[in-house]
Amino acid sequence: MKIGIIGTGYVGLVTGTCFAESGNDVYCMDNNPKVVETLKKGISTIYEPQLEELIQKNIKENRLLFTNSLEETVEKTQIIFLCLPTPPNEDGSADLTHVLNVSENIAKLLKERKIIVAKSTVPVGTSDKIKDIFKKYSKHEINYAFNPEFLKEGAAVNDFMSPDRVVVGSKSETAIEAMEELYSAFMRTSDRFIVMDERSSEITKYAANSMLATRISFMNDIALLCEKVNADIDSVRLGMSTDSRIGDKFLFAGIGYGGSCFPKDVKALIKTGEECNVDFKILKAVEEININQRQLIFNKIKKHFESNLKGKTFAVWGLSYKPRTDDIREAPAITLIEMILDEGGYVNVCDPAAIERGKVYFKDKLDKVKFFEINYDSLKDTDAMILVTEWNEFRRPDFNRMKSLMKTPVIFDGRNIYNPDHLKRQGFIYYGIGK
Repeated sequence: MKIGIIGTGYVGLVTGTCFAESGNDVYCMDNNPKVVETLKKGISTIYEPQLEELIQKNIKENRLLFTNSLEETVEKTQIIFLCLPTPPNEDGSADLTHVLNVSENIAKLLKERKIIVAKSTVPVGTSDKIKDIFKKYSKHEINYAFNPEFLKEGAAVNDFMSPDRVVVGSKSETAIEAMEELYSAFMRTSDRFIVMDERSSEITKYAANSMLATRISFMNDIALLCEKVNADIDSVRLGMSTDSRIGDKFLFAGIGYGGSCFPKDVKALIKTGEECNVDFKILKAVEEININQRQLIFNKIKKHFESNLKGKTFAVWGLSYKPRTDDIREAPAITLIEMILDEGGYVNVCDPAAIERGKVYFKDKLDKVKFFEINYDSLKDTDAMILVTEWNEFRRPDFNRMKSLMKTPVIFDGRNIYNPDHLKRQGFIYYGIGK
């Protein structure tokens, strides 16, 4: 098939590359010339394991093309995927400006019937708006489907190639058949191909992410209780996760969730509920707990240093909101660093992938925030180390070496990846979550 991908952000780039890897001819269109030129050279604009190698391979085999031309993409493809950003507005609702404007532009370019597929996360009813735009601006009918993505950053290529399920919301048999054929390369059986109406598919994406966010916030509340009653959250998690009805996913206590999906999608679902007179009390609590969790570890830091962080330097290990990605959107580390700076402290940051994005974010504060490629280099003369993102590179460091570099041997473990008893025997002061 000949496929058009509109938008080469996280979703678009992974989707286009993986479709090319399964033998399709894919045109990836982006309106940013610098992004397109970078991608044409085979350089990925996002950090995602395996992605750059697949981009280079499929460019070489002439299945993956990058362009700034929307007209060329519309003309040369059969199926057009909308992979555009839907950032949150101030009130938490999704900003549909990009999706609706691009839909109008595509509609005006159509010279024949096409299959239009929206992959952007959008609130319920957006599919109707997209279809209305095509009816208004094009004399050619379209076959429409909504196909939400369920990719985990850091494992997106594997998730796409071996999906848990593929959800398609559509009333068009033509679109459904095309999508089933397109995704058949990734599924030996069709039992994971789920067809539903468009509005149900729109809600499915928000509901799935909100449920996962709920599990995280619930565990963070349980961790707070563990601290109060002198229990261990890791033991509680083990006791819970072995119940087959619960499972072991998204049950790790920490300093809160971040990224491009959970915070945005929880806010958007709350807003949609308000518009429909549905009060999502649970999701409001989920959001509040997540915000408070970032403050919790900062409070531990302030308490240890007797509310005086002025002039003190902290090594922060991990900037991205989770391992195996360079995404710092809504990252807990960002919030924590800003709180330290507000108290007069300094920060040395180490992250295997997100340093360049961090330098851009803190471009006006580079006199107070320094970045290091090697984790040990970030420790010299620091008053404490704060583990924020559980990269594999940080899991088994040389603690003796760490202690020799630090001014005071204090560790705040925001992900509970270290053994408290082991660290205490080595002379460290240790603070975890729910311990």
